[in-house]
Amino acid sequence: MATYIFGHTTPDLDSIVGALSLSYLKNQLGEDTIPVRQGNITPETAFILEKFGYEAPELKTEFSGEDVYLVDFSDIAQSPKDIKEANILGIVDHHKLGDLTTAAPLECWIRPVGCSNTIIKQMYDYHGVEIPKEIAGMMMCAILSDTVIFKSPTCTKEDTKACKELAQIAEIKDYKALGMEMFIVKSDVLSATPRELVTRDFKDFNMGGNTIGVGQLEVVDLSVFDAMKADLHEDMKKLKIEGERHSVLLLLTDIMKVGSQLLVISDESEKIENAFNVELEEGEVWLEGVMSRKKQIIPFLEKQF
Repeated sequence: MATYIFGHTTPDLDSIVGALSLSYLKNQLGEDTIPVRQGNITPETAFILEKFGYEAPELKTEFSGEDVYLVDFSDIAQSPKDIKEANILGIVDHHKLGDLTTAAPLECWIRPVGCSNTIIKQMYDYHGVEIPKEIAGMMMCAILSDTVIFKSPTCTKEDTKACKELAQIAEIKDYKALGMEMFIVKSDVLSATPRELVTRDFKDFNMGGNTIGVGQLEVVDLSVFDAMKADLHEDMKKLKIEGERHSVLLLLTDIMKVGSQLLVISDESEKIENAFNVELEEGEVWLEGVMSRKKQIIPFLEKQF
């Protein structure tokens, strides 16, 4: 019986490429694995898959009784609903340790780097497995995406090293130019609905028994949101009610200005204000230098709950 490998419920480029790259590695090591996804792919992911000639992994949302590897997450809130009935063989992640538990020992590669594919690159090196050119290119792009072309405070020397080595394997000389191409694709938000935008890169977190949803959109120019902020706020309100959430936050990140406009819908807005020592004006505030949800948002929110 095959083992399934997948990322979180709203998969970004790192989790999709991570499922593909880890599955290839595991298969080379003699395991029988299949990469799958829990949700729809983003425009950025579609762009990279097409560029390197890969199809999106199959959509699969039920895993009861299955053996699984998890990539890019370890939180119950970002897992399939039946994850407790699955057998988790391993986790590869670059976030804080989540609240998932297992009945048996498992393989864990969890490191404080900027991207899960950086860790997977290290796994290939550890096992002495050669990375195919196309997979190397996708892994390189995942690192560029997650580290915001090395601008994110989550970026480490290990990420830049892995990215440069993968660029050599993929025979891509100007990898930063490709990174900018990706972010231009990310910045094309006009054809998407408010719900598609709010949930494009959205994660739920359990904080003191409260569900806090935090989304993020990274663009090269925040002005693309000027005419749609009211609609984004309205959809955030609906999403909060639908998911019985305490708060829904949306980071509109400008990779050129290096900062984020934070939109907030919350039962206790003062907790959000206290977390970042700011005052919200009409449910939003500019956060200078804030690029990373995992390092600059979540730890400060958790202290309030």
